[in-house]
Amino acid sequence: MALAKQVFGFFTPPVALMGLGAVDQVGEEMKKLGAKKALLVTDKGLSKAGVADQVMKLVEAAGVRVILFDGAEPNPTDKNVADGLKVYQENNCDSLLSLGGGSSHDTTKGIGIVATSGGNIREYAGIDTLKAELPPYIAINTTAGTGSEMTRFAVITNTDIKVKMVFADARVMPKVAINDPLMHAGMPAGLTAATGMDALTHAVEAYVAALATPITDACAIQAIKLVAKWLRKAVANGQDIAARDAMAYAEYLAGMAFNSAGLGIVHSMAHQPGSVLNLPHGVCNAIALPVVCEFNLIANLEKYAEVAVAMGEDITGLSVKEAAMKAVEAIKTLSADIGIPSGFAALGMKESDIPLLAENAMKDICTLFNPRNVKLDDIIALYKKAM
Repeated sequence: MALAKQVFGFFTPPVALMGLGAVDQVGEEMKKLGAKKALLVTDKGLSKAGVADQVMKLVEAAGVRVILFDGAEPNPTDKNVADGLKVYQENNCDSLLSLGGGSSHDTTKGIGIVATSGGNIREYAGIDTLKAELPPYIAINTTAGTGSEMTRFAVITNTDIKVKMVFADARVMPKVAINDPLMHAGMPAGLTAATGMDALTHAVEAYVAALATPITDACAIQAIKLVAKWLRKAVANGQDIAARDAMAYAEYLAGMAFNSAGLGIVHSMAHQPGSVLNLPHGVCNAIALPVVCEFNLIANLEKYAEVAVAMGEDITGLSVKEAAMKAVEAIKTLSADIGIPSGFAALGMKESDIPLLAENAMKDICTLFNPRNVKLDDIIALYKKAM
């Protein structure tokens, strides 16, 4: 049977610097991009810890001036973007540098969008809506989870309606993505667990997503193997640099996978508690992941069985459905081992929150790429099951 005409894209930054000491090259990379005055976007924790100063010195040693904005917050908002844009414009900056996890990177992307496309960040939610390229931009990652340092996506909360806006455009990808495991070593165990499960969610969802290809499959399955082998070790001992390095590769590979394949309703469901209730994204993903996987199993039993194998499960003698269920069990076991709460109720979510969250989840862009068709009643039932 002839295949229907369809084109699949594969998106990744021009340059990725990985490994111990990679951050030392940030100054020269900024210089290569022609930067004269960069806005460094980070959060107050990294600023107070002196990490921002360390990066500023590296960049300034290469002859590029740096202005600090440490107003990035968890679940970044349109207000964070507006505040950062003001600093960028008042100081006549010409380039961007983000330091941190997804919150810092997404805030930076939002600032860059408005700096070159104008108007209000809310105007650009959706797919390929930008009017221009971002300013020259480098992202330095300090967590191993979100993939935002290398993806074409940004997620910003609209504070008026408390909904996460998703921006999808290849022009928001940084020109250089830096993952130095030494920059990850300071992550506390809880954040390591949450971001690691975020990476696993990216890989699993991308592996079964509607736009998956052999290229994204290769990235996703290797990411799953790395997370299954190394996440427990990274949580147990944050100074285990081998574990940190492996998780840096895992989250980057997972980012490469979902950057092109898309995600699914785990993310649709996790975005809503983040925006409405300000709950941590990685933890929300971890709670929803096994529940949604079980719902999605019938859409691709074979691939879920392959996820089980990648996570180290023995499926010898099992039916395909039994093997696929092993993936769900392996995810639950990993979450429990690293201290992820067992349900949304433990985070303070109430059943009365579910109707609004479910309605917003149905409108989320990630729902488009879920492997199984989903209705509002399905989302409501999944939230209840994940309580």
